[in-house]
Amino acid sequence: MNSAQWFERAQQVIPGGVNSPVRAFNGVGGTPVYFKSGKGAKVQTEDGTELIDFCGSWGPLILGHAREEIVDVVAKAAADGLTFGANTAIEAEFAELICKQIPEMDMVRLVSSGTEAVMTAIRLARGVTGRRKIIKFDGCYHGHSDYLLVASGSGLLTGGTSSSAGVSPAATEEVYVAPYNDLEAVQEILKANGDEIAAVIVEPIAGNMGLVEPAPGFLEGLRAATAETGTLLIFDEVINGFRLAPTSFGHTIGIKADITTLGKIIGGGMPIGAIGGSAEIMSHLAPLGPVYQAGTLSGNPVAVAAGMKTLELLRDESPYLKIEILGKRLADGINRIAEEKGMDIHCAQRGGMFTPFFRKETVHNLDDSKACNQKAHAAYFHHMLDHGFYTPPSGFEVAFVSAAHTETDVDMFLEAFSSL
Repeated sequence: MNSAQWFERAQQVIPGGVNSPVRAFNGVGGTPVYFKSGKGAKVQTEDGTELIDFCGSWGPLILGHAREEIVDVVAKAAADGLTFGANTAIEAEFAELICKQIPEMDMVRLVSSGTEAVMTAIRLARGVTGRRKIIKFDGCYHGHSDYLLVASGSGLLTGGTSSSAGVSPAATEEVYVAPYNDLEAVQEILKANGDEIAAVIVEPIAGNMGLVEPAPGFLEGLRAATAETGTLLIFDEVINGFRLAPTSFGHTIGIKADITTLGKIIGGGMPIGAIGGSAEIMSHLAPLGPVYQAGTLSGNPVAVAAGMKTLELLRDESPYLKIEILGKRLADGINRIAEEKGMDIHCAQRGGMFTPFFRKETVHNLDDSKACNQKAHAAYFHHMLDHGFYTPPSGFEVAFVSAAHTETDVDMFLEAFSSL
């Protein structure tokens, strides 16, 4: 059976035929691709084709598919028992490793997804401060819990609006939404309502409206503004964590968030999430404190084994310079070709993260990203797919270069892009 046949079959028993909406290709059109296997930078599809993968399971696979050392520890852990719902030694070792790599973290609590980590972080912030409301940023995605599926409302100082059916109006009323990179908007909200706001949550480098970097002084300003009002600052590093260095992004830039959420890379391809911070804040979590959080599969030994080996390899091999060089080679190539051909496109890049935006102007926030030509992005996606490259099937996502990619992979990508 090929991808089209599998998709037809899946639609009979899975809503929309997919277990995560972006996989349905609604943003680019066409039939979703079904993957069969992956190794290194390449995947095999159910259509019998080989693709060079620049999506990397949306970020976890910084070392590529099926890295041998990771597969080995997963197999060993699975043979010893898939789950216990009880404490294991490797949980403590993994937590020690994360705290060592991120010195700002005294303690870490493991969960099973990034969404769960953020949900816990919001609850923890409310429990610590005794406040109800939060500030998030338009275009930053923090999972699909009610409080985070909120878009900007009719005015800066009013509560947000639901971006999904089924979200409680009570949830949206407790969330203020500011434009990303707009420090003054946050300061205005905090000035008017600071004593009600438990936390400001932000992706330090935004990755869910395409790759959008923080403006100079933006993150520093958030740290200062929140400290002034006793509001906690949450860095959602589900994408950013261990992405540019074997630590958190917050640590690399010298900004200490009160709470940091992690996911993706720290699971090495297995489902995982984590929340970390100072002992003072983390001690509010049960069983030490009154903020309840639990999970049967939290600290799952197979996921933890994969994550621990991944972080050890990143620490010991430090492939970040190689990834940065390849990422810059790819982005510079796209921008050079676009200029030569007069294309309305520029490619944003940081480390191994990149997004081709189909407009010439720099993207600073969600409104800028929405102004890009999404039809042109869809044409780019299918063109690259037809030429043997898999990229995110949405113009609002980040693509990834991994340590498994080579200069040849990048040059082949650019050769295919030049014929767009």
